[in-house]
Amino acid sequence: MGAGWFKVFWQNLNFFGHDSFTFINLLGAIIKIIIIFIFVRVFIYIFNKFITRVFDTKTNLKLKIKERQANTLKTLLHSLVRYVFYFIGIIMVLQVFGVKTDSLLAGAGILGLAFSFGAQNLVQDVITGFFLIFEDQFSVGEYVKIADVSGIVEETGLRVTKIRDFGGELHIIPNGLIKQVTNYSRGSLRALVEVGIAYEEDIEKAIKVMEEVSRELAAERREIVEPPIVHGVTGFGESEIVIRVTARTEPMAKWAIENELRKRIKEAFDREKIKIPYPRRVMINPFPKKKGEEREQEQTL
Repeated sequence: MGAGWFKVFWQNLNFFGHDSFTFINLLGAIIKIIIIFIFVRVFIYIFNKFITRVFDTKTNLKLKIKERQANTLKTLLHSLVRYVFYFIGIIMVLQVFGVKTDSLLAGAGILGLAFSFGAQNLVQDVITGFFLIFEDQFSVGEYVKIADVSGIVEETGLRVTKIRDFGGELHIIPNGLIKQVTNYSRGSLRALVEVGIAYEEDIEKAIKVMEEVSRELAAERREIVEPPIVHGVTGFGESEIVIRVTARTEPMAKWAIENELRKRIKEAFDREKIKIPYPRRVMINPFPKKKGEEREQEQTL
């Protein structure tokens, strides 16, 4: 009974169904559009709540999905639901204004109209978005580099991917522009530290000190998945001999381990009196304080 009443009410609110345009016709169209908007919003809310509940209880459903991948898929489905219901709402609004949408919904008509308005990029964005998700190239919460942008993935939708960089700036990248992705959150990463010592220093002593520091750090930090390796002399600089040490770390721990290695190596070199060279400039004072006295001073750049 309720459905029949709503059908009669809807048919009576016909904007172009009368011979003459009246205020009642306009009011009817406005009411229809408001009802469409309300129903679209309600259905989007209901479907999104359902999707969220499914993914929040994925362990009970025994779905073999990683947490980050689940968050990404959830965001993608939210976007899909939003676009689908907005599209349906637009079609219904067009029908309120008397536009015949049968040909549009047939397929060829809507496709031609979309491409005529430059929707090629939109289609490309959506298709690329699907491949990004289902190929699992990256997930929400992972640290990636796309083009010249590096940061944490905050959202992956049907059309765009949002990345927040180290400075806190949010970059919104259309999926169609994503040609190459570097993912720093998959597998182990290599931490690399190069330290220069003066040419006058004992190389073997410096290597032993670096090996001892590396062993101590590996014993303390669980993020190091493979023990550090001191590779020995890897280069000669203008004033230093370069010694390299590397280690395999968990994702995102690379930079912290590199910083800690540098700090501990510097402290160990200071204890062992091993000099790390740095630029110096010798200044000759052309105007001595006393006659016949010259002052030579060394200044650090």
